[in-house]
Amino acid sequence: MIGRQPNFLNSPYFVGEPGNWHLKPGAPADVVQEFNDFMTDDESGDLEDTPTIDEKELLN
Repeated sequence: MIGRQPNFLNSPYFVGEPGNWHLKPGAPADVVQEFNDFMTDDESGDLEDTPTIDEKELLN
């Protein structure tokens, strides 16, 4: 990863499984927002077709 490392990577809610990055249920809204922003920032084309997290899914 080049550049600034996102804060969500250090969150206890982040699961960094290869090819399956996701957040655990109950992640705070700021962590969800940063995760979604990162996953949709596709300037390099490396993150194409990566799903984002629906905050409602995490609250269940």
